[in-house]
Amino acid sequence: MNSNDLIVLNFEEVRRRSIKVWISIPDEMLNWRPDLEALSCKEMIRHVIEGEYLYHQILENHGSSNLHDIYNPYESKVFTTVEEELEFARTYRQKFLNFIKSLSNDDLSNIKIDRSDAGYIRPLGDMLLRIAYHESVHMGQLLDYLRTAGVERTNIWD
Repeated sequence: MNSNDLIVLNFEEVRRRSIKVWISIPDEMLNWRPDLEALSCKEMIRHVIEGEYLYHQILENHGSSNLHDIYNPYESKVFTTVEEELEFARTYRQKFLNFIKSLSNDDLSNIKIDRSDAGYIRPLGDMLLRIAYHESVHMGQLLDYLRTAGVERTNIWD
């Protein structure tokens, strides 16, 4: 396996496990949040899916300086169901994975992604790992939400 294959595998495994959690959330719990300042379950799912799209735009543009000028298909989309959300994201997800597959090892090391707005500039490969980590963290938060709400949690350790 080359670097790209490993990075794509990591993204696919993280998403596979996220989906296990997302589809296990009972419909009546999608609006649940542990406190008034927290994202609801469905808002967190949207945040992850929309975030991946926006991160892809940041990577394509080598930074986030013009992110406000980029079309965001999620801005006007209403969340309906987890399944519909995943279906809507399918094309964007595939474009993102194809982008990763197109990168060279030199790209992963030498292309710098300027996130000065967030306080850092990182190599492209580093940013890809951060994006997958972002999703993993939120999946863990959702597992904690389910525990707190007394909802049975799916096994992600298969």
